[in-house]
This record gives sequence, structure tokens and C-alpha cells, in this order.
Amino acid sequence: MNIAVLVNLRARKGSEGMGGLVRHLLPRARVALTRSLEEAREWVNQLRQDPPSLLLAGGGDGTITGLLNELRSQGVALPAIGVLPLGTGNAWARVTGAPRPHVALKQIAAYGERLPPLRPFSLVRVEGRVAPFAGTGWDAEMIQDFKNQLAVAGPLKSTQAGLRGYMGAMFTRTVPRHLFGEGNPNVSVYNVGDSALTVDATGAVRPIPNGGPGALLYQGPAGVAGAATTTEWGFGFKAFPFAQTVPHRLSVRVYGASVMEATRNMFRLWRGEHPMPRMHDFFVERVRMDFDRDVPFQMGGDVLGMRRSLEFDLAEENVQLVDWRRLRRLVEV
Repeated sequence: MNIAVLVNLRARKGSEGMGGLVRHLLPRARVALTRSLEEAREWVNQLRQDPPSLLLAGGGDGTITGLLNELRSQGVALPAIGVLPLGTGNAWARVTGAPRPHVALKQIAAYGERLPPLRPFSLVRVEGRVAPFAGTGWDAEMIQDFKNQLAVAGPLKSTQAGLRGYMGAMFTRTVPRHLFGEGNPNVSVYNVGDSALTVDATGAVRPIPNGGPGALLYQGPAGVAGAATTTEWGFGFKAFPFAQTVPHRLSVRVYGASVMEATRNMFRLWRGEHPMPRMHDFFVERVRMDFDRDVPFQMGGDVLGMRRSLEFDLAEENVQLVDWRRLRRLVEV
């Protein structure tokens, strides 16, 4: 089997030692240890002549999202991808049941010259880029606050990483800014694809009356607004619990509560409980969100700047991810 492996050395758990372990367990694999997008781009360009059948990506959601977009932009057919959880949030790694990286590598080696079991995932597309999730609001702010906090942490950087760091950034930076700031922006959400669906209080999927192309699905405050094809944002936070409920549709959510109400309901939101007051769910092919002011925007955990209007749609291609739970049942490591 033609295997390529990328290890992001800037990921939280990326290291030269991980690269050595890859070479030991998968001696025929093409391995890249990268520190920048430019290095990853150059490596992807080298893969064009002989595309891999399986690409193992060591990093967080930003690493995987960046790789997907580099493969697409360079015209390389998307291979099967196995996520090695070396990053911070690791949403796709959790959803696919990825074990610790050294265990994952041993499982791939033990399975032999065959593709491991795979699980298809659709992709959210925004501005020509794809990701498992994308959104605006507190989530994007918290990501940027977390990175800003790490940048000034100095020798205490290791204590500010992971979930502890995200929660610290949220309670010391994101939440206070909203408590004493101008509050949530307002958003108008328009369906620009086939007829939209929603979920009722029991979780059953229902059509939206008059929810065809051009319909105004929601208008009001939005602390968070985004779309996903996977249930998690990372750390086990089920931000989109209904993702993949309706095939060939994006799961779109708009949360209109204040930051104080969201903080009080944090654990319910984390578990993906339904129904939640001021939570609005839609299933769409394409949707446009127009905001009354600029809002921060993130894709796959990377903040891409400020936007006033965004259009989310379902990408034509899928990505096949290694289903680590099924693989674990097939091999003994």
C-alpha cells in the first residue's frame, strides 16, 4: 500500500520523535516533518507524481483542513486519510475514534498491505475552501484568544495548552469582552439551495414551511452561527449534534442567547442537549448569512479574519477517513 505521512512539528504533540516512530513502524512510507504551510505545500507538490492511497496526518483540525485544501488546490485526488491526534482540539480524531498516535501507527502496520476500514465525511465549503466545520462568533473569538494567550505565556506556555488553556481564554478574555461590549451581532440567514429542513423538540426531522430557495430561515441575534458535517468542534464539545442526520445536507446552527446564558448552559451545550432555548437548527444544501457588523470567522479551527457576509455550501467531494474503531476490532496491538 502506498502510504504518506505528515507530522506537523508545530502541533501540540508533534515531534521529531514521532517522525522516527513512523519510519520505524512504516519503513516504506513517505514521511514529511513540517513546520509551516509552505513546507506542507512543497511536500504535497511532490506527491502529485505518485499520489498515496493512504495519507496519515499528524496534527490538529487545522493541519487536516490545510492538507485537504492543499491537495484540492494542486489537483491531487483526495486519498483516504487517517487522523493522528497530535493537535489541540482534534475534532475529527475524536469522531473517528483515533487512539493515541503510537497505537494508531501500530494498528496500520498490523493491518498489512490493505486500506483500513473507512468512513465517508462530507465537507463544508466557504470561499472555495473546505473543512469539517466553519463558523462565526464566540468560537472564532475563543480560538484567537487562546492563540493570543499562548503567545504571551512564555515559560508557562505548557500550562496554557489544551482544554485548560481554551477554558482560561474563554473566561478571562472572550466572556468579559462580551459582558462589557456591544453584545451579539444580528444575522439574517437565507436558504439559497433546495428546501430547508429542521428538527422538532423531539429531534425528528421536519420540513420548514415555505423554506424553499430564497426563504429567510432566521433573523435575530447570533452569538454563534455556522455549519458542519461532523458533530464535534473538539474536546468532546458536540456543537453540531445533528450533523450527518440528513444525508447530503449541511447541519447549520444559530445560537441567539447572550454570553451569560450560554455560560450558565455551558455543560448542556457541551453535551449537545436538545432542545435548547434560542438554538436554531437547519439542514440545507447552501445557506447565506448576512451580519449587521463584521464578525470573526473560522474554518476547521483556523481563524481567517472578519466577515460581514458568508455563504456555506456542501462540497461536491467527500473525504474518506480511517474508521479507527472498526480497525481496532480487526487487529490486535
